[in-house]
Amino acid sequence: MRESNWIHLFQQMPDLLAPTMAKDHPNLPVVKEEGCYYYGVDGKKYLDFTSGIAVTNIGHRHPKVVQAIKDAADRLLHGPSGVIMYESILRLAKELTPIMPEGLNCFFFANSGTEAIEGAMKLAKHVTRRPYVISFTGCFHGRSLGSLSVSTSKSKYRQYLQPNGLTYQLPYANPKTCPDGEDPDVYLARQLEKEAAALFAHQVTPEEVACMILEPVLGEGGYIVPPKGWLHKVREICDRHGILLIFDEVQTGFGRTGEWFAAQTFDVVPDIMAIAKGIASGLPLSATVASKELMQQWPLGSHGTTFGGNPIACEAALATLEVFKEENVLENCRIVGQYARERLDELKEKHAVIGEVRSIGLMIGIEIVDPMTGEPNGEGVMNILNRCLQKGVLFYLCGNQGEVIRMIPPLTVTKEQIDDGLRLLAEALTEYENEMGFRSFEAKMTGR
Repeated sequence: MRESNWIHLFQQMPDLLAPTMAKDHPNLPVVKEEGCYYYGVDGKKYLDFTSGIAVTNIGHRHPKVVQAIKDAADRLLHGPSGVIMYESILRLAKELTPIMPEGLNCFFFANSGTEAIEGAMKLAKHVTRRPYVISFTGCFHGRSLGSLSVSTSKSKYRQYLQPNGLTYQLPYANPKTCPDGEDPDVYLARQLEKEAAALFAHQVTPEEVACMILEPVLGEGGYIVPPKGWLHKVREICDRHGILLIFDEVQTGFGRTGEWFAAQTFDVVPDIMAIAKGIASGLPLSATVASKELMQQWPLGSHGTTFGGNPIACEAALATLEVFKEENVLENCRIVGQYARERLDELKEKHAVIGEVRSIGLMIGIEIVDPMTGEPNGEGVMNILNRCLQKGVLFYLCGNQGEVIRMIPPLTVTKEQIDDGLRLLAEALTEYENEMGFRSFEAKMTGR
């Protein structure tokens, strides 16, 4: 399509697409993607630190994935699993099993993260015959009504929708709340024990709870990394009361935390997992995963799908797994993730608007605050992100008030690309601080 036609279509976007689909940040018109880059209709090359929101973990359009898609299209386009059966869906289940946490070896394939969450909760309720679900404040699990009922990252996502009342929330662990001198692992685990006891005493008996569901690292809610001891306490409480534990690994999965899944990073095995995003390098695919023993209690007709486990998406996923292994992607994530964290810690020392840097692997959150008050600064984030876009690097945002810059590059990113992106971020931070008069405050506080 000629550039003029593309631009004309882009100008018609408000009439063609719903605002909820078209008005996200940064709304960059692109004509191509490759590796760690987008190519804009303006002719510019943009360094991408969003990975399509943690989807293209091995980079955009990896040649091996593209070839697998082309080859698959020569054989099958659609396969309603169960009506027919095909090799790629079975091979994918077989190839996924060794990388899953121990015992999670049976799969229901769907299309998206929210579908995987719906499946996980349905499975838990079906198996336990219990009605209630406990989630954790700040977690995001999707926008369909079932997953929305356990999503509390932002109240606006639930506005007017009256999510069902069969859910309760416990506070998510935030190391910032730990008093000085206390061990966060011990303190936050102790707090959780008290909070769970109060919930069970006053609102719902544990015998009525089918499952607890959480993100092992808070995603859309602000990229908060909980202490390992807190997650172990969640597992312990579930075991004590016969409650199934669901990990939402839609964003943390497929290497983002430096291991295949955050469950392995934190050494906590859930009963059920929801996986998606990075599974197929951009094609729609997800899975609800549990043990064969649990899945066998979920008979024909209790759940279903038309498009889930699409044969082309399954081939893309198989190719993605091969690339992970052949190119040592997990090791690169750990090494480059640590490198990025060190560079960001240095950046924090120079910029008063950075409140915290939070990271695990290449899942990185950069909190932006008003340095005069320490309060979250969502307006500042948008200002900085727009400056970054003008300079040629894409970041995303998260947090309850949009106060966190989300840095989620492909796991194949190089140290040189990290340096390029953070150099542009530093320029944007400096410009923003100068505009707002914050640098003089920093100088006053530091004596420089």
